[in-house]
Amino acid sequence: MKADPAGVMTGSYYMDGDHACSEGALAGGCRFLAGYPITPSTEVAERLAQRFPKVGGVFIQMEDEIGSMAAVVGAAWGGKKVLSVSSGPGISLMLENIGLAAMMEVPCVIVNVQRGGPSTGLPTKVGQADVMQARWGSHGDYEIIAVSPDSPQEAFELTIDAFNLAERYRCPVFVLLDECVGHMTERVVIPEPDAIDIVPRKYTDKPPDEYRPYAVNGGVVPDMVAAGMGYRFHTTGLTHDERGYPDMTVGTHDVLVRRLSSKILDNEEDIVILEEVNLDDAEVVVIAYGITSRIARRAATMAREEGIKAGLLRMKTVWPFPTRRVGALAEQAKAFVVPEINLGQIALEVERVAAGRAVTRGVTHAGGDVHEPDQILDVIREVAK
Repeated sequence: MKADPAGVMTGSYYMDGDHACSEGALAGGCRFLAGYPITPSTEVAERLAQRFPKVGGVFIQMEDEIGSMAAVVGAAWGGKKVLSVSSGPGISLMLENIGLAAMMEVPCVIVNVQRGGPSTGLPTKVGQADVMQARWGSHGDYEIIAVSPDSPQEAFELTIDAFNLAERYRCPVFVLLDECVGHMTERVVIPEPDAIDIVPRKYTDKPPDEYRPYAVNGGVVPDMVAAGMGYRFHTTGLTHDERGYPDMTVGTHDVLVRRLSSKILDNEEDIVILEEVNLDDAEVVVIAYGITSRIARRAATMAREEGIKAGLLRMKTVWPFPTRRVGALAEQAKAFVVPEINLGQIALEVERVAAGRAVTRGVTHAGGDVHEPDQILDVIREVAK
């Protein structure tokens, strides 16, 4: 299915990452946004508030982020492709209802323009310390999808991908922007609508008397309905059976939670998007994401110029973690170098997957600014000896 041409901009523009994210949401079919202003994400909501009237979309500024995420969950069951946008403390408030969305299998997208934390922290400066929060922020066992753009162009493209993934796997999907990417202005090329692939919502073809809201019909993802389609359905955050009715038995809970996880983990290779640079013979692999990957790319190039066999694995998808690819590289490389604007969150995942087959070294930065290439290069040199 191609994008709906109504209201979608086309052509080449100079825009910041927040605005590019907004345009990606529109191109991806988003027609409902509930949110609450917070730096440095407000520009995403502001632009959509301006653009929605032209395409029949609805923006609601809620009383807080808790209500914002609740409204998003409800609007999805009303038949809309939905979005919420926040940062830092706002994401923390959303997480209870993000967990609700995971349990109810609600397709939705959450944009987190990351800033320095914890708490109020550095509202106007960059951070990447929310990656583990995105994965583990709500309670219980569930899986999440999260993408991480490194440019305004990717903010546009990966936001479309986020909506497609949300529909395909019926789950919350994070777009982990960061303040630098959100506020940098670069050229963004928006293709014609018929060149944009859009995943439509998969509605049931069963008659109302046969429909079960959580029956997977041989797959791993149930078909949906929307309020007003003539179906009687029940959805809840409680453990539920195929009818959506609460079922407090251990067996039902085990089957349900395993399916919520397996629908993501079993499709890792179809979900994960990676960029690989000079990895064929790499002995030192730099793993990076978001704004840090731009500096990491330069550091890996400088290492090559010194004769060090360094390469870059850039994670456009952070969750699910690219376990298979990192595991394969651990058989080849002697070391991983993981720069990130936190105190080593993804480095721990790399170390877990490497399982002692390769050394893992983090290059940490608590937030507020990006790395210098030399900081990363120094660690590449050390592990290459």
